[in-house]
Amino acid sequence: MEHDEKQTAGRKIPPQPVKMMDLIDYQKGSVVSRTIIDKKTGTLTLFAFDEGQGLSEHTTPFDALVYCLDGEAEVVISGKAFRLREGEMLIMPAHQPHAVRAVKQFKMILIMIRS
Repeated sequence: MEHDEKQTAGRKIPPQPVKMMDLIDYQKGSVVSRTIIDKKTGTLTLFAFDEGQGLSEHTTPFDALVYCLDGEAEVVISGKAFRLREGEMLIMPAHQPHAVRAVKQFKMILIMIRS
């Protein structure tokens, strides 16, 4: 898996309506991320996964909400697999191992609240 953050560098989003789907593009064989908000209290990050790409199992000290914008993914939390499709969300509890793999090309919003 190649992780590419080129889309983040130096590009701010203007204060106007925008479609989240248009803020990030798929790249062949890669996972692309773009941080939209990064504060001490939490983050909002967009991800675009090419088919078959993913994030390996890890834990975080905070709850995180995943919202599927496009495509389909398998999210595994503490060994239990869930299918996530467009328009669906899933909460990944703090301190529980989790992983994400794109079944099809997959775009998601990850919201993490730190306090």
